[in-house]
This record gives sequence, C-alpha cells and structure tokens, in this order.
Amino acid sequence: MYFVYLIQSQQDNSFYTGITENLKKRINEHNNGSSVYSATKRPFIPVWYCIFSNKQRALAFEKYLKSGSGIAFRNKHLI
Repeated sequence: MYFVYLIQSQQDNSFYTGITENLKKRINEHNNGSSVYSATKRPFIPVWYCIFSNKQRALAFEKYLKSGSGIAFRNKHLI
C-alpha cells in the first residue's frame, strides 16, 4: 500500500505533500528532523492522506497535488 499524505507545519503553517509505504514512520521522520526538507519546519501534524494499491497512481497523484491546479484542489477540498 502507498500513502499520499499532507502534513502541516505548526511552526509556519506551510504544507508538505509526500508519498510513503509507512505513514506513521514517515511522519515521525518529519517530526524528529531526519527529513532534510522539513527539519526546520517541525513539528508537523497530519492533515490528510489517501491509500493507493498501485505505486504509479500514487506517484501520479502526489505529482498532481504538487502542481498549481493540485494546490488549488488541496486548498478547496482537502484542508
């Protein structure tokens, strides 16, 4: 299973979109500083996630959520 997830920084309210096979472990990595991009923006809280059985579909949806129209979709429907 593949999780596409959205977390929010409690420091500056920014969002991070990612993909993982182990959601709990990945959020812990964001919060303990072992994720390079998000280390300065912790702590994070999970906002939304979706489970995919197909890796290609999960990657495509993550890519979409990071695009301009995907960000608009996120802001209107997911947060």
